[in-house]
Amino acid sequence: MARPSKVEITEVGPRDGLQAESYFVPTASKIRLINDLIAAGVPRIEFSSFVSPRAVPQLVDVVEVLEGLDRSTDTVLSALVPNAKGAIRACQAGVDEIIVFMSASESHNMKNVNRTVDESLAGFEEVARIAGDAGIPVHGSIATALGCPFEGDVPVKQLEYIARHYKEFGFTGVGLGDTTGMATPPVVQRAVRHLQDTLPGLPIGLHFHNTRGIGLVNVMTGLDEGIDQYDSSFGGMGGCPFAPKATGNICTEDLVYMMHEMGIETGIDLSKLISVAHDVEQVMGRELPGQLMKAGPRLQLHAMDEVATAAG
Repeated sequence: MARPSKVEITEVGPRDGLQAESYFVPTASKIRLINDLIAAGVPRIEFSSFVSPRAVPQLVDVVEVLEGLDRSTDTVLSALVPNAKGAIRACQAGVDEIIVFMSASESHNMKNVNRTVDESLAGFEEVARIAGDAGIPVHGSIATALGCPFEGDVPVKQLEYIARHYKEFGFTGVGLGDTTGMATPPVVQRAVRHLQDTLPGLPIGLHFHNTRGIGLVNVMTGLDEGIDQYDSSFGGMGGCPFAPKATGNICTEDLVYMMHEMGIETGIDLSKLISVAHDVEQVMGRELPGQLMKAGPRLQLHAMDEVATAAG
């Protein structure tokens, strides 16, 4: 399949990147960072989540954050919801899009949301009704879709089972999440092709973590399968707090840089994006794993007098 000429990148840093941080990022800082992402042309941002503050204290200010965001552009502001209660709050707040999430494996779903797979699906039917009444689209994500830390490989039939329900609920698409970075190119290819064959017409997005250093390699596999929707996080932050050894997402700046070098459009201003990553690093007070923010684009040249000359 031909690679897409344009991709949609969803920035998940404000939600996935910050959710497990013990340091509470001030609400004003969150608003500034997200507005700067909007100004950089990021088309879709997972800005927060309507989850229990006890489960994820970092996101307790979801409503205040949304109220401070620039709504004058075409950027879609999405929020995760775990259940009908969260959906009602999200609709009342006026989000652009609701994202529901569950795990492909029974074990991780119990750890993550304390429900069985079928219990989550039953709850999502109610979410679809609530969102439909409010005129808000719903997108469905599947965590541990490409490998579960408790069960290992996830059968593609299980992905089909969940995605088929998503399609019946009228969701706008399905996102396959590589929660603990267990995906490899053959795993990605097998999952994507199975869903394309069994559920044609259902848009597929990919959400990779760089746990084992091949996040962008997996993106290349996705591109070769025609996938044009990808999630990423500023500075490479992130990781599920309810999965062992979960590390950061693929880095947004690194992903956008790779796309632009391949001649694939993103609509994002890379220099502004790098500035956001540096700002995030200052807010967090530590070095982040992103690479482009350190090295800069390959044709960012330097003056000769900036570098020492070898002696002898």
